Amino acid sequence: MVGESLNDLNAFLLVARARSFTKAAAQMGISQPALSRIIRKLEARLGVQLLTRSTRSVAPTDAGLRLIETVEPHFDGIEAGVAELRELGGRPAGSLRITSLEHASKTVLAPALCQLMSDYPEINVEISNHYGLVDIVAERFDAGIRLGEQLAKDMISLRIGPDFRLMVVGAPSYLARRGRPRTPHDLIHHRRIDLRLPTSGGMWSWPFSRNGQEIKVRAEGQRVCNNLPLMVDLALGGLGLTCVPEHYVEDELASGQLVQVLDDWCTVERGYHLYYPSRRQMKPAFRLLLDILRGQNAAAS
Repeated sequence: MVGESLNDLNAFLLVARARSFTKAAAQMGISQPALSRIIRKLEARLGVQLLTRSTRSVAPTDAGLRLIETVEPHFDGIEAGVAELRELGGRPAGSLRITSLEHASKTVLAPALCQLMSDYPEINVEISNHYGLVDIVAERFDAGIRLGEQLAKDMISLRIGPDFRLMVVGAPSYLARRGRPRTPHDLIHHRRIDLRLPTSGGMWSWPFSRNGQEIKVRAEGQRVCNNLPLMVDLALGGLGLTCVPEHYVEDELASGQLVQVLDDWCTVERGYHLYYPSRRQMKPAFRLLLDILRGQNAAAS
């Protein structure tokens, strides 16, 4: 009976986290109707409705939220405890889920993960690149990576990367046709390739600074993307100017495929930070990743 109850509670947590019976059922390897029956039986045993269901969404009720607050830390503790036992047996293992940004994943996270998973092949990692602000507790991520100013105040944070420059670049063919902007205000006369922010739905404003003067230029959406690689590809195709981190286009700049403009207006962004909740028990695999990231940042400083 206890084992059945634990399995049912775990099923409820999976549905509440995914906000979807279909997604949770896929994670469990069972059918959606079978999962629905499990939740209905759990609700019947407890005498309360745990989830509100509609054709488009699933969400915890007030009773469901209270149950999550009560049981979720225990399940986290069980998972961490099992991982620690594996570590004692000489086999660090477990799963990590991290939400990041493409540039941070490429320049900071990927090198650390290559070392981690080479040393400990039984550790599994899932990386979700996303430009929106993510509630890592609600979305069940172990950690997130964002710029320093984007961090929630109730999170523990660790700086994992150096400051970096943002630069505006374009293909020589585009600049031959349209000329080079001399100031950020000249960008209103240019085709711009920009990033749409998923949280607000608006366009990212390009930041500029010189001699203490700060300017932000918002694109008008002539060419809009949701990831950096596509922005760079469109710039390489001569479709306009784009604003990206320097490291992301260093090879294209060196080869002459892209040319920097407005270089005297370049801004420097604060380095990336890894953040994670203070109240969640830390997994052994996560501690190992933290150690590697600390070492990388110390070497880069």
